[in-house]
Amino acid sequence: MSTRTTINRFATIGGLCTAVALTAAGCGAGGPTSSGSAASTVNVLVEAGGHAELTGVAEQCKKDAGIDVNFVELPYDGMFNRLSSEFSSGNVSFDVAALDSVWLPSFKDAVQPIDELFTDEAKKDIFPALVKEANVDGHFIGMPAWTNAEIILYRKDLFEDPQNKADFKAKYGYDLAAPTTWKQYQEVSEFFTKDGMYGTDVKGGVETEWLAHVLQAGSPMVLDGNDVVIDNAAHKEALDFYTSLASSAPPGAAQVDWAAAQNLFNQGKTAMTRFWAHAYRQIPKDAPVAGKVGTAPMIGGSAGIAGVPGPWYLTVPKATKNTENAKKFIKCAYDHNDLGIQSSLGLASRISAFEKYQDQPGYESFGPLIETLNGKATGTRPATEKWQQIVDTVLVPLLQKAVAGGDSAALLADAKKQIQDLLK
Repeated sequence: MSTRTTINRFATIGGLCTAVALTAAGCGAGGPTSSGSAASTVNVLVEAGGHAELTGVAEQCKKDAGIDVNFVELPYDGMFNRLSSEFSSGNVSFDVAALDSVWLPSFKDAVQPIDELFTDEAKKDIFPALVKEANVDGHFIGMPAWTNAEIILYRKDLFEDPQNKADFKAKYGYDLAAPTTWKQYQEVSEFFTKDGMYGTDVKGGVETEWLAHVLQAGSPMVLDGNDVVIDNAAHKEALDFYTSLASSAPPGAAQVDWAAAQNLFNQGKTAMTRFWAHAYRQIPKDAPVAGKVGTAPMIGGSAGIAGVPGPWYLTVPKATKNTENAKKFIKCAYDHNDLGIQSSLGLASRISAFEKYQDQPGYESFGPLIETLNGKATGTRPATEKWQQIVDTVLVPLLQKAVAGGDSAALLADAKKQIQDLLK
């Protein structure tokens, strides 16, 4: 079995991982054969992007605690299989594992509590949705190492153009600016769809964006506890809003995924995109939009601003014999969380780490990211081992049919039955 969150699917197809230079020694799919081979060495199992994020932390941990860090690096799909195999055997070759958030329900019984690291001070500096997700069955089992969320990237040069501002005000009765509501997003998208340009994109190939709108409409996404709520009014409202944008988006929305949407925006084909915040700093210098992009928080619905975070958590397996040093490494990663921002991926998980950089040139995406991640309606994915199966077999096919003109109520009713069958 393998699983993949939306941001990791984007990473694998050319967004995150291709930008990461992996040069540290001792990395590879093999890794050590036994855990804790030296008392001062910690073996850390990571995916490529995670390795880049944690390299600076490893160097600092050596200075602070005298601990050497050996990274065992695997591709995303291979990492899930490795975790499943070793956790099942009870004989692990790693002392710390970086887990994608959607893996926590699958591996919650194989990792140990790290409650002592979640002090009151620490919890205040971690985004609320991540504090909630890290607590499984009454214990904190993972420390967030980095996170992300969608914000709005928009063509600042087009929004500031005097003629565009005058024409927009004349047509809609208010000033042209980065949209904050669904209605404004629809109208701005409509306005810029002209002369070979589109106002926005519609990503029928990925589910995360629609689910962010579900949260904005005031409902948990797909599941509310054990109840399947995908056919409620908020899901339909969000789906209808999402599909309404197709008239202001490039054709073929059913096939548009993260990579396609990023390329459309960077090539100047769309005036706005709802996209992962890290992409702002990865716009190529020779792209037509380079130096012309503004940032804003994710739009809000009746429940306010909301996004779907994409965090990874550092965990300690129960089977390791090197627990003390493993926890020291995780504390180093928390204490020096801002070092991840200096990596090619450029993310963190602590609020203070993002705030440290938010006013510096080149980090204009961090303020909107903080506001989005702190949104009261922002929420993580449902805690079920079946989540990725639900995404792949139900949610993405539903979206593809919806953006192609399918009846939203009928599609959601059918999706509810499919999900209920999967959860039996």
